Amino acid sequence: MEETAEVVAPRAAEVPMVEQEVVRRIRVLAEAGWGHKRIAREVGVARNTVRRYVRAGRAAEKQVRPKARRLTEAEQQRAVELWTGAAEGNAVVVKALLAQEGVEAGVRTVQRAVEEKRRQEHAAQVATVRFETKPGQQMQVDFGEKKVRLGGQWVKVFLLVAVLSFSRRLFVRAFLNQRGDDWREGVAAAFVHFGGVVLEVLGDNARPLVEKHDRRAGTVRFHPGWVEFCRDWDVTPKACGPYRARTKGKTESGVKYVKRNALAGREFDSFGELERHLAEWMAEADMRVHGTTHERPLDRFEREEKAALRALPARALPRRQQRLKRKVANDALVDVDTVRYSVPHRLVRESVEVQVGDSEVRIFHAGVLVATHARGKEPHGRVVDEAHWEGLWRARAVQPVEGSGGKLSALGRSLEDYAAVVEQGARRGAA
Repeated sequence: MEETAEVVAPRAAEVPMVEQEVVRRIRVLAEAGWGHKRIAREVGVARNTVRRYVRAGRAAEKQVRPKARRLTEAEQQRAVELWTGAAEGNAVVVKALLAQEGVEAGVRTVQRAVEEKRRQEHAAQVATVRFETKPGQQMQVDFGEKKVRLGGQWVKVFLLVAVLSFSRRLFVRAFLNQRGDDWREGVAAAFVHFGGVVLEVLGDNARPLVEKHDRRAGTVRFHPGWVEFCRDWDVTPKACGPYRARTKGKTESGVKYVKRNALAGREFDSFGELERHLAEWMAEADMRVHGTTHERPLDRFEREEKAALRALPARALPRRQQRLKRKVANDALVDVDTVRYSVPHRLVRESVEVQVGDSEVRIFHAGVLVATHARGKEPHGRVVDEAHWEGLWRARAVQPVEGSGGKLSALGRSLEDYAAVVEQGARRGAA
């Protein structure tokens, strides 16, 4: 009597999991007489996998995944400790650290173990207590960027937005960059616009303002240029916590307000037209009822905050401008914020330093002033001093000979002279 072996479905640990539809297709093709190799090529699995499922028959269609291992209460507590500590909130790292301690667990198992702790921390992060300031105490500043159509071209414009925290009066100025001098120029312009100075300025952790912010130690190292500016204006610099933009929520909302309300769907013929539009829009924004205070910002400002602001300086404060390093292009132009300024053409491919002021741009080479221009604000424009290009065009290589009457003989030897030379060479060759 021939002995037959019992056919059972492969265990999940022995073969990789295959989708049930693929298993059914393997069985159908096998019943149709297809060979294992052909079936494997058709469904995209290994030939040995096909062989195992064909032998198993219909039992192979029911695949049971192994149950996930549950962590003990002590192991779950240890997973939470690692997640909040050494793993810094990374479940994959927790899995690896548990394995080093002899505890085997999948990433999903770890995620389930720390889910409640993760939810608690997230709730603590998003929970916000509204902080109201006294009149004249604080101004919040921030930069946003938006592509605006200027003169038929799309240009990236940077928008400095300053908001008085008490009255919610808003100031906005457009720039073509957001360097340190742009921050300082914008904040100073905001003080002038509001007609006074607050006690403190709250910004984010942008590089022109903050060099280092240690969240754990609670220490901030401000940029020296920003510190000097605040000292000149007698204001205290403040920085919101890293990744805590809600700390300065008034300007966060203000930037969105400007982009969506003042600029959305608009285009301008020039940068100057954009500036004029923003000035008109600020006046309109002053008269709109604010959603939080339920008052018009200008009314609240005039009633309580205007008198609380400190007076502007009696004389203009010194400007500490940074110098930008640039390389002169082949056309003797230097690019600054998409505006190109000319320099003497002898400086082509040389390195220069550019100092950008409120109304003028000065360019230095080796410490020597080589060009001064009125500051241009039209994107992709050119500001040129024609004297910088003198001698750049070469003179014509051939000049007419006076009295030649335009004859070719005036430009050199006659054709008879060339013919004689050729004939003489031919005679020498024949000899």
